[in-house]
Amino acid sequence: MIETERLVLRPWRDADREPFWAMACDPRVMEYLPPLTRAESDAAVDRMIATEREHGHVFWALERKVEGDFIGFCGILPPRSPIFEHEIGWRLAHHAWGQGLAREAAEASLAWAWANLPVPAVMAITNLANTRSWGLMERLGMIRYPDEDFEHPELAEGDPLRPHILYRIHRPLPEAD
Repeated sequence: MIETERLVLRPWRDADREPFWAMACDPRVMEYLPPLTRAESDAAVDRMIATEREHGHVFWALERKVEGDFIGFCGILPPRSPIFEHEIGWRLAHHAWGQGLAREAAEASLAWAWANLPVPAVMAITNLANTRSWGLMERLGMIRYPDEDFEHPELAEGDPLRPHILYRIHRPLPEAD
């Protein structure tokens, strides 16, 4: 669906369930995320498939262009609730970290959003302690909105993963002639 120099962002397939589950079993990948059971992992894939069918975009499956191996996801999710806007997100398998792949996929996802969605901005959220994620948000040109930080409503009171920060990037202004 979207191709970059090294990546393909594409619709989810049943074959992605196993490598996605492997990511969910990796404590490095899940350090700032709630643990998933196998059923919850498969349900997440089902939701991605259904969301793309309904809206035409989602956190797409991410694969290396040459090898064709699933390495995670990245894309634009439609608003999940009244408190959310269109959201960019990513999660990569540990073996794909540190190679600039998340940034490459995120830049392509934002370019897709600006070309295809009539939205003024795209947001991103993460746990306060997830410095790798919010560091990428800043490298993408996103700005933190501390007055919009929040306690994630899907996580229990007192859960250390509950504090979340919000970043946003606004649609670039058209270039002058």
